[in-house]
Amino acid sequence: MRRIEVHAGRAGTRSLGQVWRWFAVAVGLAVVTAVAGAVPATAAENPHQPGQVQVAENLYQRGPDPTKQSVTTAGTFATATMNVSEFRKGVIYYPTDTSHGTFGAIAFIPGYNGSWAALEWTGPWLASFGFVVIGFEAANPGDGDAARGTQLLAALDYLTQRSPVRGRIDPNRTAVIGHSMGGGGAMSAASKRPSLKTAIGLAPAIFSTNMKTLKVPAMVMVGQKDTTVSPSYAKNFYNQIPTKKAYVELTGATHGFPSWKPNSVMMRKVVPWFKVFLDNDARYTQFLCPQLDSTGVSAYQSTCPLLPGGSASTSTDHEAVNPAAVHTGAINSHYPG
Repeated sequence: MRRIEVHAGRAGTRSLGQVWRWFAVAVGLAVVTAVAGAVPATAAENPHQPGQVQVAENLYQRGPDPTKQSVTTAGTFATATMNVSEFRKGVIYYPTDTSHGTFGAIAFIPGYNGSWAALEWTGPWLASFGFVVIGFEAANPGDGDAARGTQLLAALDYLTQRSPVRGRIDPNRTAVIGHSMGGGGAMSAASKRPSLKTAIGLAPAIFSTNMKTLKVPAMVMVGQKDTTVSPSYAKNFYNQIPTKKAYVELTGATHGFPSWKPNSVMMRKVVPWFKVFLDNDARYTQFLCPQLDSTGVSAYQSTCPLLPGGSASTSTDHEAVNPAAVHTGAINSHYPG
């Protein structure tokens, strides 16, 4: 601390009281400066209210506050598409509005001998909630889950590094999703790249992944009447996942539940899951922990809370399995995938 000298007995000198007042002001300014310097680096000026500072603002939150109705329909972002030759039948779907910053990226692949055309409806739907999505078919229609996982990661690398929309994407927020053999591919991709934010398997056919070592949050979704990838087969893999997870069983649904026509029950779970893990958007946890609407869901289980702020604990929010459902406990030997 700088030495303070008190001089008396001549013009222009300060009284002792004045010096102490000056000293108090100096100390006060030092304290304010120290506190200001301790503000976390995440605090930033609110672009919507210039000059004001918001601490711990979620920089990835996109779109209006969700409602029970809004998660059953497409989102608010206008979207566009582009075909890409780098992947078989590849299509990119993306929000046209660039005023909100960058978006998370999702790669989506169908199942064994499956076509992207059957799942194409999901691309604009996901993009309308503020994601950049690439959907494509496997390089070889008969590729297994491991090969599809490798292709999902290659698609994400293309999106974030070389695609025409790479400037719209946050390369640190990426996820994968797939149906059937593609769902197994999503889990394979997650096991190969733990930096992924999440993976979703829709009726996943899992052959090559040790789910007990998975480090990426995962959702497993299956149809109640799926005799190809049965609920008990899927639930067995769900039970092995050691990280954040959710199990969703759709009432009366068969193996093709994501195919050819929009499925709002499916998207009512898929969209909030991606919003929570790709955007860290706590507004969407209400649809998962516990689920806000059980319509069309015959069984549901998740680990809550999903975001930081508490310890994980398994919470069975709704589990009312139709006893007439076929639960074979194994994948169908004639699996078409």
